[in-house]
Amino acid sequence: MLELINVSKRFNSDASPLFSGVSMKLAAGECVAIMGESGVGKSTLLNAIAGLEPFDGGRLMLEGVDIGQLDDDAFARLRRQRYGFVFQAFHILPHLSLVANVALPLWLLDVEGGEADRRARDMLAQVGLGGRADDWPRNLSGGELQRVAIARALVHRPALVLADEPTGNLDPERAAGVLELLLACIRSAGAVGIVVTHSEAAAARTDRVLRLTPTGLVATPAHA
Repeated sequence: MLELINVSKRFNSDASPLFSGVSMKLAAGECVAIMGESGVGKSTLLNAIAGLEPFDGGRLMLEGVDIGQLDDDAFARLRRQRYGFVFQAFHILPHLSLVANVALPLWLLDVEGGEADRRARDMLAQVGLGGRADDWPRNLSGGELQRVAIARALVHRPALVLADEPTGNLDPERAAGVLELLLACIRSAGAVGIVVTHSEAAAARTDRVLRLTPTGLVATPAHA
């Protein structure tokens, strides 16, 4: 479903690449963790996959589409339709109810209001917050807010879910529960999941652990 072929990134034409030779293939329902030293470019790689930063070499294929051949408008449409995002800082809008926060991706895709509301409520029920759909973000704990973020990332049935340190702001107990929920939702939806994390415990819950180095991705011994 997702393939990276010799992807490279540099910040200016005279600099050495931040990373190069990054290649991987991911199948539907597969979740991988990307780890690596600080500054090696983990978040930059995630942003490049998302089209938020250009990559300087290689190819990126999603569901058979060569993303590098898309113009900005076409990539923006693809991102709205086929990408889901989970961030460390949650990015839940405080002036919207939980159901409205989750419905946002559907509104951007022009899903009819009643259908968007139904799907958002169903998704909140899947993450254990069905009874709080009309509540406000200020009344939720950090772990609950991240559950809302997971619901929002998956409500439009994306092909690819990108998570950047999704449990970084949570205590270990809440982090474990939230990550298990995220991975279970990705697998049940038949999506592909990429989790950037510094947590060995979080990474161990994924299907594969890859370490980003300046010369590519390396499977950890237990996942080689």
